[in-house]
Amino acid sequence: MSLQERLGLTGAPEGPSVSPLPMPISSVPINGLGVGRRNSRRAYDPLAAVRKRAHQALLELLGPQLYETVDSDTELDKRVREALPGVLNAEETPLTATDRALAYRQILDEVLGHGPIEPLLRDPEVTEIMVNAWDRIYVERYGHIHPVDAAFMDEAHLRRVIDKIVSRVGRRVDEASPMVDARMPDGSRVNAVVPPIALDGAALTVRKFAAEPFTVADLIKLGTFPPQVAQLLEACVQGRLDIVVSGGTGTGKTTLLNVISSFLPADDRIITIEDSAELRLAQEHVLRMEYRPPNIEGKGEITIRDLVRNALRMRPDRIVVGEVRDGAALDMLQAMNTGHDGSLTTVHANTPRDSLARLETMVLMAGMDLPVRAIREQVASAVDLIIQLARLRDGSRRITHITEVTGMEGDVITMQDLFTFDLRAGHDQMGRHQGMLRSTGLRPRFMETFADHGITLPVELFGRGR
Repeated sequence: MSLQERLGLTGAPEGPSVSPLPMPISSVPINGLGVGRRNSRRAYDPLAAVRKRAHQALLELLGPQLYETVDSDTELDKRVREALPGVLNAEETPLTATDRALAYRQILDEVLGHGPIEPLLRDPEVTEIMVNAWDRIYVERYGHIHPVDAAFMDEAHLRRVIDKIVSRVGRRVDEASPMVDARMPDGSRVNAVVPPIALDGAALTVRKFAAEPFTVADLIKLGTFPPQVAQLLEACVQGRLDIVVSGGTGTGKTTLLNVISSFLPADDRIITIEDSAELRLAQEHVLRMEYRPPNIEGKGEITIRDLVRNALRMRPDRIVVGEVRDGAALDMLQAMNTGHDGSLTTVHANTPRDSLARLETMVLMAGMDLPVRAIREQVASAVDLIIQLARLRDGSRRITHITEVTGMEGDVITMQDLFTFDLRAGHDQMGRHQGMLRSTGLRPRFMETFADHGITLPVELFGRGR
């Protein structure tokens, strides 16, 4: 990577990038696309010109030295931090101590980090960063989306940051390949789209990775489920039930899967398969595999289905698939039905019944000409428990159903809800949902399986209304 790319200076236009007046810029074309912004307003930023001049000064001052001696990002960081105070001292614009400190931090973020989203990446309260355009950035805090008063310098600046992120993991994004999924060094998931498929200019979405994985106690404290449900889930994992975690986007499926995985026995051989590595299991005997996208020639792709099939040859006790979304569902079901009990996975679906329909559809995507009844028998035989997650209107993420798959009646898969969330309980004065996850009073059929494994649960756990 060239010096200009490492400093984030390639293609940087001259002059200030922000209008000195708070005026709408809906008529400003983006890189000749002629696409307007919708009701976009940016306030005057007095430090924008200072940052731009400092960028150029850093390149002129450190360029020759860095071309010869810099071999790592650590060395680049050291050189920039040593040179930046002198660059700011030479700045003609009078700066207060506060402005100088702010400019110093912003320049470091833009040169060494990820521009205006760098402070958001450091903010532990931010769980998702959504860059709709270079001048429109939103974040999710506590389940709610808020706009932030930050912006990239221009479209080119946003594209440089995207290129910086994806190049670190050997990915690329351009007109030939305008979509990319990548993973940042801390594990955060990144998705970027650029023109021609992104009509309003490049867009970036970052789903942040928690510095410390959530624990069972954390989810109980957050209200995701009550303590007695944690006891049930631990028993289900220890009793080698095949579990599907179902929910929509951003409902916390991977987080819950990670927590449930903490119940896996330490002496089991566990293989995890993910589209983008997010699971962090505490057990020692864990093998991790990750999807590999095709190269620039469209070759070399290793799909989730390939990884699941390969995992079956690696003598696993448990297989944990981060998410099934295609024909890999068939191989996952076959693994569950051929001695790999206790496997875990997630699917995108709105209800437990929908999750079974999704599995059925994904099996058909495998290209196997199987009758629908045969597929449903596979699903009914493989899946023991469905845990349904939802993000409620107050922003909280809750388990809404714990459903047992009981078998087949004719051509229909039969199920029974063991726990359901009371969605009609209303809200308190702070807008928080008052509902709870309560037992339906039905006794699960897998209690006999628990008895074979020496697992006992208190009978009152399934008392109605608990």
